Amino acid sequence: MGCGMSTEEKEGKARNEEIENQLKRDRMQQRNEIKMLLLGAGESGKSTILKQMKLIHEGGYSRDERESFKEIIFSNTVQSMRVILEAMESLELPLSDARMEYHVQTIFMQPAQIEGDVLPPEVGNAIEALWRDGGVQSCFKRSREYQLNDSARYYFDNIARIAAPDYMPNDQDVLRSRVKTTGITETTFIIGELTYRMFDVGGQRSERKKWIHCFENVTTILFLVAISEYDQLLFEDETVNRMQEALTLFDSICNSRWFIKTSIILFLNKIDRFKEKLPVSPMKNYFPDYEGGDDYASACDYILGRFVGLNQHETKQIYTHFTCATDTTQIRFVMAAVNDIIIQENLRLCGLI
Repeated sequence: MGCGMSTEEKEGKARNEEIENQLKRDRMQQRNEIKMLLLGAGESGKSTILKQMKLIHEGGYSRDERESFKEIIFSNTVQSMRVILEAMESLELPLSDARMEYHVQTIFMQPAQIEGDVLPPEVGNAIEALWRDGGVQSCFKRSREYQLNDSARYYFDNIARIAAPDYMPNDQDVLRSRVKTTGITETTFIIGELTYRMFDVGGQRSERKKWIHCFENVTTILFLVAISEYDQLLFEDETVNRMQEALTLFDSICNSRWFIKTSIILFLNKIDRFKEKLPVSPMKNYFPDYEGGDDYASACDYILGRFVGLNQHETKQIYTHFTCATDTTQIRFVMAAVNDIIIQENLRLCGLI
């Protein structure tokens, strides 16, 4: 009798081989898939990094996508001026020119959400005139005493362009736009042979408890700190210093049982604003043990030491970069370095180095 395989046996073997091949493909795909968790306190620059990934790795924003940012940019700009005017009342700072009161009323009459393709001319004129007022400028210089969008100065300086009838948001306008992140958003992009799945979660306190246990198996954590906020208070609790909050959050993430084996990449962000602030807002007022005066390098070293010193695991590596998330050239360079780090980590985990 022949000992050949029956049709049924051949089909079974073929199915087994297909399953084995699929499992092999899945393992290869998993090895090339990087799950990156983007963490940090509110307004640390996480959403800006995601926008940079789209600009750098996905060909940027289409005309329709840029159009969709108009209302956000208009609302950010008007709301920022409203915040300054309200702060002037509470800080008892008068307008330098009483004739500006007409423009003040124009701003206060605007809805919280500006709708439409064009910023109303009277609103653009009001912002342009008020931004030149000495009283408004004095209040702006005290912005650490209230909650003002980081991009306020940028939008005010560009108000003539933003208010033009043919306005189309450019890359910087989009990068600096601000919408509070709630829930979890995922962005996928490819660098070389690696596919990145980057998860952004809400930075405000109320959002954090929703995600901590969900990301035990991420490849790496990208943690952002706005170092320029060393002299500011939390949006959600104006008794807590923002830098202290960032230190507390980093401590809880770095030493969490969920992330014992997870490498951490630390972006000490908003270095441009940090450098501007140091000479006028002494860091020693907020961190009494700091001895470096307004020297930028000393201040950077101090903050870096405070964060890295929280790591309680000798084998845990923390990779650090000082960043300006709105600077596309710098972020392209930094993310290339991050990609190299992740490749090395992958090889190490696979036992290949």
